[in-house]
Amino acid sequence: MMGLILASSSPRRAELLQQIGVDFEIKSVEIDETPIQGERPYDYVKRLAIEKAAATKALYKGDEVLVLGSDTAVIIDGKILGKPNNKEQAMLMLRQLSGASHTVLTSVAIIGAKQEHWLVSESKVTFSTLTDREIEWYWATGEPKDKAGAYGIQGKAAVFIKRLEGSFSGVMGLPLYETSQLLKQSGLNIT
Repeated sequence: MMGLILASSSPRRAELLQQIGVDFEIKSVEIDETPIQGERPYDYVKRLAIEKAAATKALYKGDEVLVLGSDTAVIIDGKILGKPNNKEQAMLMLRQLSGASHTVLTSVAIIGAKQEHWLVSESKVTFSTLTDREIEWYWATGEPKDKAGAYGIQGKAAVFIKRLEGSFSGVMGLPLYETSQLLKQSGLNIT
C-alpha cells in the first residue's frame, strides 16, 4: 500500500490532513523560499510546493510513497507578504491588511514515483480597519510570529475578518477539498 508523506513541519497542515482522516507521516526538508526576481506570486507558491515535495520525495528513492508539498502566500497590491521577522514587520503587514482585501494563494503538489499533480487555490480575505491598539493586542498573542501575512485566520485574527471568498482551509494552509481531489487523482482514496 502506498503511504503519504507530508513535506511540511506546519502543525496546521498536519491538523487539516488529520481532520479529513488521512494517514500520513511528516518529513520536511529545508528549501530556499526566496522569490526569484520578477516571479509572479502564483508561480512562486506553485514552485515552492513542487520543490518541497520533490526534495522530500528524493529521500524515498524506490519507495512507493506519495509526497504532499504545500505553500501559502498572502498577497496585497501584487506583493508577497511572508512570515514577519520581527514585531516591526508584523505591525507593518497588519497595517497594510487593515481595511483592505488581499489574496491568499495556497499551492498543493503531490509527487509519486511516476506522477506529479499540483494546483493553486485562491481566496480573497477582507480585513476590518484595525486600530493600533488591536494590532498591539494581536502581536501580544504570539500568533503573528510564524504566519504568512502575520495572521492566522483560524486563531484570534478571526475577529478581524469581515469577509472570506474561497477556501477557509486554504487560507489556513491546505485547501481540503482540492487536496482530497489531488489525492484521489494520485490513487489514494480517503473516503
